[in-house]
Amino acid sequence: MPFARNLDANACFIQSSARRAICGDRSVRPARIRGLHEKRRRHRMTVPAYPSFTQWHSNGRHAPYLRSLKSAGGILDLLKVQRPAGDMSRPALPDIVLMEDMLGCRRVRGDLGGGRFDVATGKGALAVAAPNFATTVINEESHLLRSLAFPLAHWQDVLDEAADGRFSFETSCIYGRVFVSSTIRSAFRNLWAICEDEGAPSRLLARAAGCEILAELSRLGGAAFRPVSGGLAPWAERRCMELMRARLSEDISLDELAAEARLSPFHFARMFKQSVGVPPRLYLTQLRLEKACELLETTDLPVTEIAQEVGYSSNQVLARVFGKHRRMSPTDYRRAARGPVPSFARQ
Repeated sequence: MPFARNLDANACFIQSSARRAICGDRSVRPARIRGLHEKRRRHRMTVPAYPSFTQWHSNGRHAPYLRSLKSAGGILDLLKVQRPAGDMSRPALPDIVLMEDMLGCRRVRGDLGGGRFDVATGKGALAVAAPNFATTVINEESHLLRSLAFPLAHWQDVLDEAADGRFSFETSCIYGRVFVSSTIRSAFRNLWAICEDEGAPSRLLARAAGCEILAELSRLGGAAFRPVSGGLAPWAERRCMELMRARLSEDISLDELAAEARLSPFHFARMFKQSVGVPPRLYLTQLRLEKACELLETTDLPVTEIAQEVGYSSNQVLARVFGKHRRMSPTDYRRAARGPVPSFARQ
């Protein structure tokens, strides 16, 4: 049976290395077949019907299936979608969309921009839909997806610079292939976990996470990003740290920090980690916690004001971050740092 053969092929496909699973051995594919495949894909690329993947899921036919949405100012969008069985096709949208299947589905067929597929998916399986492509997806049963949408306007320059122009949204072989990647799954899940604690991702977090995920997708698609050797120059490291300290209360972006160091966002993120030992976002969290601790110890400011002073939207967000990194609440930290009130002071 064709479907049984597809299931067997998919099982072998998942167990093989991720890059070979996605691209196959392109060196032995006949040039004529490759040419027809590219011609058909270019023909299907159309003008977007909605301004973004998020707008389609918020206002289009799939709006009833949207369960949660977290957006980082158009840099990237995180969506959780509960899809019923049936035809889940959509119009062309100007985003590259990474999807993680949270439950698995015994049969999914369609075309995400890389040719027709008919597969079973397992829990945690990943797939990528091409931008500006009217996708076809038919599910045999309902399933739960977490999606990450990358608007081309914010990411094309980063990809061009980091991959020396060798990555193309038009010709990448990653589209519509079910695959597994521990690197992408880890980055994806960390991003979701942080958003659960802190709300919508900051611009710094969104850009840094996006760079990490797209770097791996590019590698799997056969256009690995240029390696980065060495860390930041001492002057660049110093200026970036000063800028982060001076703007703790603001939603500072990776692009602003990279500009301060005179680097691209992608290279800055990697070189910063090599110099400091942690990514820029985590270092900023450390700075914010240090400042919050200082204010809790030395002032009587309400926790809500302290949260806003160090860049968090509410005292609840500060409490979640505090609990994760200090294993206590801000109020408990203040009480412990100041010690017991002397008896004479209470009289």
